[in-house]
Amino acid sequence: MASEHKILHGIGVCAGTASGPLALVREAPGVDEHEPACTDPAADTERVKAAMEAVVASLKARAEKTTSDKSRAVLEATAQLAGDRGLAKAITKRLKAGDGVTHAVYNAVEGYAEMLKKLGGYMAERVTDLHDVRNRTICELRGLPAPGVPDITTPVVLVARDLAPAETATLNPETVLGVITEEGGPTSHTAILAAQLGIPAAVKVSGVLESVAEGDTIALDGGVGEIIVSPTEEEAGQLAERSRRRAAALAGSSGEGSTRDGFKVKLLANIGTVADAEAAAKFDLEGSGLFRTEFLFLGRETAPTLEEQTDTYTKVLQAFGDRRVVVRTLDAGADKPLAFANLGEEENPALGVRGLRLSQRREDLLDTQLQALANAYEATHGDLWVMAPMVATVEEAEWFANKVRALGLPKVGVMIEVPAAAIRSAQVLSVVDFASLGTNDLAQYTMAADRLKGELANLLTPWQPAVLNMIKAACDGGKATGKYVGVCGEAGGDPLLALVLAGLGVQSLSMAPKKVNAVRAALRLHDMSTCQQMAAYAVDARTAADARAAVIALADPMLLDLL
Repeated sequence: MASEHKILHGIGVCAGTASGPLALVREAPGVDEHEPACTDPAADTERVKAAMEAVVASLKARAEKTTSDKSRAVLEATAQLAGDRGLAKAITKRLKAGDGVTHAVYNAVEGYAEMLKKLGGYMAERVTDLHDVRNRTICELRGLPAPGVPDITTPVVLVARDLAPAETATLNPETVLGVITEEGGPTSHTAILAAQLGIPAAVKVSGVLESVAEGDTIALDGGVGEIIVSPTEEEAGQLAERSRRRAAALAGSSGEGSTRDGFKVKLLANIGTVADAEAAAKFDLEGSGLFRTEFLFLGRETAPTLEEQTDTYTKVLQAFGDRRVVVRTLDAGADKPLAFANLGEEENPALGVRGLRLSQRREDLLDTQLQALANAYEATHGDLWVMAPMVATVEEAEWFANKVRALGLPKVGVMIEVPAAAIRSAQVLSVVDFASLGTNDLAQYTMAADRLKGELANLLTPWQPAVLNMIKAACDGGKATGKYVGVCGEAGGDPLLALVLAGLGVQSLSMAPKKVNAVRAALRLHDMSTCQQMAAYAVDARTAADARAAVIALADPMLLDLL
């Protein structure tokens, strides 16, 4: 019997519509409450070791089957966690304390997860991966099917409490029509990977698991985050029609980014690897506005060599030819610890020695990276822009700019993700060539809300008027100095918010490549004066919801098909 008709709301994280039979993602069964206490730690350690080796083998087998380099990297990283020696030692310790095998795995992982949470940033994001390893290992020990996404042979809409990155990364857009999760946030792995795969998705849909049953029909609008359980034929038809209109609106989206009256807004891609660059370069876009170089450094025992970095940066520049490539220097530190640059545990890593602060303490790492970028530029003469993360003061910006210019690199800039840099952007921009707004961190620091906390998602939306005020302050500094200001945070990929950003004075938007067509189409539906009016209304709004509603009221009705 189908569940009763119901409309739910969450956070739309990947635009598009979907309707079809629901498939529930299996929840982890948890520990075996009836298992005996451990009396032979050596034997039980071997048993757990065998289970974890099976999990590693399973993850690696899935990695080999995927055709996506990013999906393969996610699966391999999760497999690496499953083989972590520190975790194995923690499990053995629990077994020696008398825990049964599944309790030992559960308790050891929880201890490890708490450690990662305290580190914050990238490492805290690995907690979901770690829990995935825990759940798979416990199922292996209990002889139960692995939790997670069921075998899918016909098109379905997936519903889950949350999805591990290893699960999201292997979804097939041909059979997974949409994704709905009860937890998560707009910057979670699920949200980011769904956007990269182009699968309509909504997260933080409260109560969805209580409202559905296996086999229900469910409809999803991933733009506005609306979910319809057991939709009527009319509702399903309206969604299908909206999907057709959206496809028609996007069909003509090509060429440079610009408003209807010709104001240029460059549309760029966020990338993290050479494979990302080569894939993004095939899209109709104008380059890369954010190359996250830390992926070259993370998870290693030693820093990448000058030769290795030169090769990577050269290949990325070659992939884009004469199109722009904005490289962010190493963004690591307390929130993304490096084995070869460990400065010790910090009380509050999100506010600690990260980004440029780490580079000032380990100049050798930055000097090698900048020399590699100079070598790559010399080899390609590409349109290379280099920027530093986590800049807060004019002195920091000047210190970085002097290093970059000494090597003959053509453009030097800073990330504006700290409120201090936004408020003092005219002074900061006076010593560099450009700035790029990292809206994820800027929202986190402006609202004093951890970006990894799904329950704080309402505070972290870039529609918050306080966050828009910060963006306006940064753009005003750009206008005052005649310097270039772009956006490379998640806000850049929202077609509606793109209009506000353009109206505030943002000159480029960088995003997941699959979001470019919708943003380009949205810009071409509006002239700059309308974008400026939208921006004024949004900044002056009382609440985030009021800001978005005010912009929608001014938007061309065709835009709603793109959301």
